[in-house]
Amino acid sequence: MVAQHPDSLSNPLMYGGLLPQEELLAVGKKHKKLRIGIPRENQQLERRVTLTPEAVEVLVDNGHEVLLETKAGEGARYLDTDYSECGAFILDNKKQVLQADIILKVSSLELNEIMMLKENQVVISSVHLSRQSEEYIRGLMSKKVTAIATDQIKDKHGSFPVIQGMSAISGISAINIAGEYLSLQGGGKGVLLGGISGITPTEVIIIGAGTAAEFAARAALGMGALVKVFDNSPQKLEELQRNLGHRLHTSIFHPKVLRRTLKSADVLIGAVNLWETGPRYFVTEDMVSNMKKGSVIIDLSIDQGGCIETSEYHTLQDPVFVKHDVIHYCVPNLPSRVSRTASIALSNIISPVLVTVGNSGGFKPFLKDNFGVRNGVYIYNGILTNEYIGNLLGIPSKDIDLLMAAF
Repeated sequence: MVAQHPDSLSNPLMYGGLLPQEELLAVGKKHKKLRIGIPRENQQLERRVTLTPEAVEVLVDNGHEVLLETKAGEGARYLDTDYSECGAFILDNKKQVLQADIILKVSSLELNEIMMLKENQVVISSVHLSRQSEEYIRGLMSKKVTAIATDQIKDKHGSFPVIQGMSAISGISAINIAGEYLSLQGGGKGVLLGGISGITPTEVIIIGAGTAAEFAARAALGMGALVKVFDNSPQKLEELQRNLGHRLHTSIFHPKVLRRTLKSADVLIGAVNLWETGPRYFVTEDMVSNMKKGSVIIDLSIDQGGCIETSEYHTLQDPVFVKHDVIHYCVPNLPSRVSRTASIALSNIISPVLVTVGNSGGFKPFLKDNFGVRNGVYIYNGILTNEYIGNLLGIPSKDIDLLMAAF
């Protein structure tokens, strides 16, 4: 018997001729049909809608199913027929809509809506920390949902597209609102926001140097106002000044300097991202009490608790209150004033994410690969994963990366 070379045992051409071999096939991700529910918002509080009819059509064309509660698009001037013609199913039963696998909502769910959920769903909405309670978070946890905060979703560049889009709208809207309330009709001093020849321009002070601050400053400068921006980051201030020019005055945040500046201010806009800085009042009540009578405060950070000590959560139905003779406008969903524009901007961000989720085989495999959307997860399978919320409400939290490895 002739001994064979060891290598020939693994070579079918040298040993036994052509033997059947296992074929290695590329394993692709299986497309998953998504069942998406869009409940109607409480339109006294929120007028935006998460998906436009055009976005619904794209999702339906990709094999997904969209359930829309009747009149869900009414606040943004979309009719039920606009959605049904694009393939959505229109339902008049909120509970049926809330049984979908993925729930999309602009504002956070109400407690009675949480009770209608089944288990193991995905909820995508804003959080509005200033009006959330331990009961709300624990309600979602009890349903074992995966909850995603839209404003904490990152894109591939590390930016926050929802925050940027809504902040741009909020910044411009804030200047329009300030102009309204500085007028006599709005209860102000009867001055024009901006400036004309021969008259000292109005002073606009902005706390923060992010997207909302930039667009507010842009709008105010365009109207001729004197604009001063305070922030703790020299890099952000440098970038803002580079974008807007030297007509813009910038300063590192310093309480004494800010206190002195606010005494002559006509408008104060709070535009701090408290997710980054943590809960904090950058403007104290004592500073507000020294502002001019009839001046206007707009706190764009109110949805995260507010960055001005005198701020109070209000709604679009009752947006204004006066404290220390200063007019306060503190509404968390300011883009809802221009609901059609805001809805389109929101839909342009959310709908491509959902298409990718379907192509990835569902949310769990999608979240394993997509760190940007994972950043927005604050509850995963009923477990709190956001340390900020945990510290705020006294609920233990766990690391999302460790949990994903376990599930």
